[in-house]
Amino acid sequence: MTPELLQNTVSTLVGLLGLSVTNVAVSSGHRTVVAVTSPDAELLIGQDGEHLRALNAVARRLVEKKYGVEAASFLIDVNGYHEQQMETVRANARLLAQRVRLFKHDVEMPPLSSYERLVVHELFANDAEVGTRSEGEGKFRHIVLAARGTDKASL
Repeated sequence: MTPELLQNTVSTLVGLLGLSVTNVAVSSGHRTVVAVTSPDAELLIGQDGEHLRALNAVARRLVEKKYGVEAASFLIDVNGYHEQQMETVRANARLLAQRVRLFKHDVEMPPLSSYERLVVHELFANDAEVGTRSEGEGKFRHIVLAARGTDKASL
């Protein structure tokens, strides 16, 4: 799917919701991100990002149905909200990793979405001292940070 087509699809979807958009930009790279700027950001994001997650799910399903599964791998970010959330997750993970380094003890993070877990796994993928693994099921799935070299640090 071309960036222009994705941009038009997201603009149309938000317009059908009766909300205004001042800018929609698509950046391709490691991940395709559709950055939406809107004066109606509160309505698009919702409490704790619930509306934004729903918007992403609906947009992906629409694109997947029309253009195939490969075209549906993108993320909609409204007024930088998602990137701010990811930076908070990264900062929390770095802080907890310091505890792992100091005390050589496993540290559990709170439950995270699959995307947030991916971000944390990527953050420590090349770290020589701290490894990550996911534990739990469903909405309780979380990451455990462990010192590499211990029997439990399988990554």
